[in-house]
Amino acid sequence: MTATKTEMAAIAAEITNNSSFLITSHESPDPDAVGSTLALANYLTSRGKDVTIYLQDPVPASCMFLPMAKDVVSELPDRDFEVCFVLDIGEFRRAGKAITTSTRINRFINVDHHLGCENFGVHNVIDPTACATAALIYRIIKECGDEVDYPTGLCIYTAILSDTGSFHYSNSTPEAFAIAGEMIGKGVNAWNVNENLYESEPLQRIALLALALSDLTISQSGEYASVTVTLDMYEKTGATAEDTDRFINYPRSIRGVEVALFFRQIDENSFKIGFRSKGKINVAAVSASFGGGGHHNAAGCTINGTLAEVKKLVFERLEQMR
Repeated sequence: MTATKTEMAAIAAEITNNSSFLITSHESPDPDAVGSTLALANYLTSRGKDVTIYLQDPVPASCMFLPMAKDVVSELPDRDFEVCFVLDIGEFRRAGKAITTSTRINRFINVDHHLGCENFGVHNVIDPTACATAALIYRIIKECGDEVDYPTGLCIYTAILSDTGSFHYSNSTPEAFAIAGEMIGKGVNAWNVNENLYESEPLQRIALLALALSDLTISQSGEYASVTVTLDMYEKTGATAEDTDRFINYPRSIRGVEVALFFRQIDENSFKIGFRSKGKINVAAVSASFGGGGHHNAAGCTINGTLAEVKKLVFERLEQMR
């Protein structure tokens, strides 16, 4: 569903009529989560608002070049906030207990492009057709009657570039190109963004990728392929979960593969599974069957068990849902 004109006008009024804002997004933030969060933070700051940016997990190193990235806090201040913007979240619980149990937040505004996102805010802007949550931040700024300045535009462009797979994915809509083109017109350097996101890799990430690819698994049908990162791989390489961004693109790139999977161990008996579909299979439905969520083409969940048990369970479910 798309936000109505009334909802957008209500959010514009919230921005005009309030002074203290908290902005947050999901655990293990990706460039859309970071980019949309920092875009809104830069915009509100430019309007003289009191802005706090909270993320429970660190900003990825590849996004530290973005304006206000160094202002992100990992502990929620003990103070009151009139409005909390929760961005790109999918499920409210992913904001973390510090947010979901806080008694210092007056009201929440939910902005997201995940299909089936919960309506937990006093205002909910949920548009699964949007290429990225950052595109919805762009729309909000325009609804407020303002232009996007360079710092805000840099964050928006970075988020859209990442969430569209550098304009390779099916969410590379006319709006995605139009917003990106406008941001380039405001001075955003496309090469500089690309270099920061994709061509400044730490050595431990490449070492971890080599181990992950050594566990490449392809289903008998050839339609599903996966890579895996285990806790011992982190120990061997000195890498962290942050270094696994985009690993799922490697099995996805194999000819004939319709669904790519990434199994990432989070503790001794638990794995996070990421799904990416080329369009024929709704991986949101697969993920939901395990208690997860996401989009038609991108989803995720957590499953308890050994790696062998979890792989078997997921591959069997995919075969059942063909």
